[in-house]
Amino acid sequence: MASSFGAAQVLVASNRGPVSYAVADDGSLRSKRGGGGLVSGLSAIGPESGALWVCSALSDGDREAVRRGVGEDGVRMLDVPADVHADAYNGIANSVLWFVHHMLYQTPLEPAFDAEFRRRWASYETYNRAFAEALAEEAAEGAAVLVQDYHLTLVPGMLRELRPDLRIGHFSHTPWAPPEYFAMLPDDIARQVLRGMLGADRLGFLTRRWADAFTACCERFAGGLGDTRVGVHGLGADADFLRARSHEADVDERMAALKEEIGEGRRTIVRVDRTELSKNIVRGLLAYRQLLDDRPEWRERVVHVAFAYPSRQDLAVYRDYTAEVRRLAEEINEQYGTPGWRPVVLHVEDDFARSLAAYRLADVALVNPVRDGMNLVAKEVPVVSDAGCALVLSREAGAHEELGEDAITVNPYDVVQTAEALHEALSMRPEDRTERSKRLAAAATALPPARWFLDQLEALRGGTGS
Repeated sequence: MASSFGAAQVLVASNRGPVSYAVADDGSLRSKRGGGGLVSGLSAIGPESGALWVCSALSDGDREAVRRGVGEDGVRMLDVPADVHADAYNGIANSVLWFVHHMLYQTPLEPAFDAEFRRRWASYETYNRAFAEALAEEAAEGAAVLVQDYHLTLVPGMLRELRPDLRIGHFSHTPWAPPEYFAMLPDDIARQVLRGMLGADRLGFLTRRWADAFTACCERFAGGLGDTRVGVHGLGADADFLRARSHEADVDERMAALKEEIGEGRRTIVRVDRTELSKNIVRGLLAYRQLLDDRPEWRERVVHVAFAYPSRQDLAVYRDYTAEVRRLAEEINEQYGTPGWRPVVLHVEDDFARSLAAYRLADVALVNPVRDGMNLVAKEVPVVSDAGCALVLSREAGAHEELGEDAITVNPYDVVQTAEALHEALSMRPEDRTERSKRLAAAATALPPARWFLDQLEALRGGTGS
């Protein structure tokens, strides 16, 4: 099949693309642009670069756009059959690879790699092959291809077989499991994942810890890295965008509403997360309850502003987790609340403007994941906070590698320690909090999204760096 896009010099491949479509009541298609580091990076190289983004059609609207031939310049959506995508995305990427890298399994009961797993794995192979074939078709001679994340671990190897002339990179936005945990995967699957990744010329990770874990897995299960190079690129916050966006009118409106919910003169402990199992929202609520138990002087003087936006609600374990977050927040409010004070302000509807409003109001940011590739919230809050904030940060967040020196570090499983860290953060002198927040913001913005993307592209094209 001949390409309708022309030969692309730079290609990005990811499960989710920069645009999505919905079918309106009148049958027309409406598009919505997304954001994030990849969007910023591609815009940084300019329209003359001949770049193409290959992504999946995720919704009925996306698939209808593909069928009608509707699309944006520089984007190609792949209409993989919905059942194949569901197997690959939910059945393997989110239910197996995500769980392995975030070490989330309840090992007495799971995983159990049965015949159903093998059927889903075949769909994951089919899904990855669709990307590899599209990239091979679209790429100019010697083009640079940047493949993204755990959804597409097999693409580099498949693409290398189809187009050995290409320069292929892969970036992991998650942690990488240590060898003893990665070994839970069936032996042949573990080797297939690693050899798929090693089809790349260069692999990128968010921290040295994750890069070293990948290298250790390769040494144990794949005979080493071979000719593949490994680099570290710690994605930072986009300071200019965040500071400008956080002072727009809709954010000011939400700040006024939040202030009314919080009450006059109270301190705030802010968290903003998806209800992702690894984010550890439940233990964060338990730590806040422990704070109110251990330090009754904070009662009626502090509010926990918790934004827990539903994630992956098509998986039962995520629905159950979201329900537990709601239940625990209500329990804390019933146990400690007074007529003029609601201890937990919980919102579960995704609202970016409201998140920015909470960032601005934060006295303390609570970021306590059990394991996280980076966690940009830890980097964003100090950038946006109006008066400067203290950061209570899990040592298991990738961001800890850069921010740990000025954060209050916690073991994410230790509720009592986290409660004491919250007390320390709330008790911090304003001038100390302000100075720490400035240093946190500087570290958080050291590698903004556009630079993060361009550094990878330059290293891949030039063959330089680790």
